[in-house]
Amino acid sequence: MRLEKIREALRRGITWQDAFAYGAIVAQRHWSQVRGTLALRCKAALFGVKLGEGVTACGPVIIGRWPGSRICIGAGASLVSSVRRATACTLYAPVRLRTFSAAASIELEEGVQISGTAITARSRHIRIGAHAMIAPNCVVTDSDFHAPWPAELRKTEPGFERDAPVSIGRHVWIGMGCTILKGVTIGDGALVAAGSVVTRDVAPGAVVGGVPAAPLTTSAPPLRAEG
Repeated sequence: MRLEKIREALRRGITWQDAFAYGAIVAQRHWSQVRGTLALRCKAALFGVKLGEGVTACGPVIIGRWPGSRICIGAGASLVSSVRRATACTLYAPVRLRTFSAAASIELEEGVQISGTAITARSRHIRIGAHAMIAPNCVVTDSDFHAPWPAELRKTEPGFERDAPVSIGRHVWIGMGCTILKGVTIGDGALVAAGSVVTRDVAPGAVVGGVPAAPLTTSAPPLRAEG
């Protein structure tokens, strides 16, 4: 595929500026990945984060693991925190994985791809299924972080009892700028439109969007069997 693109470019005629611009893109991405992956592996070793084989990071990854909690990143996962590597848009902030209690856990399964995503597990389990893709600037959380009522205690009452786990299935695609709130399960193969706020479960293969997210179509084809 890449060779065909090069041949097509040669047929159209390329300038030295074209070659220089492309070379700069490749060099910047490569250096960002080498540096980011090395830094991630050092952090994982120091902070007790489990990394699978072939995990890569472009740019810095913010990790905050509470003692006794668990953060696991599966084989082949890709974490993008660099604006030079992000393709769809710029990034508001680096990837952030944070737990806030010993009972909390974050699990990114095999082949997950995230860009500038903030995943915060205060006291429950957040799971991102194999080969799911999360576009830039999304938020996934298991908590409100403050009890809504009584109003006068919102600043001081944490409301841990209201926390709920989040499960995002395999091959899910979440568009730019989405928020996935506590207690949500998104089924395998579902698609969440950009800018959506997901407050309730999403059926496998469904396409949802809006605030709050609601079904847009049910015509998505079923997932093909793996293996």
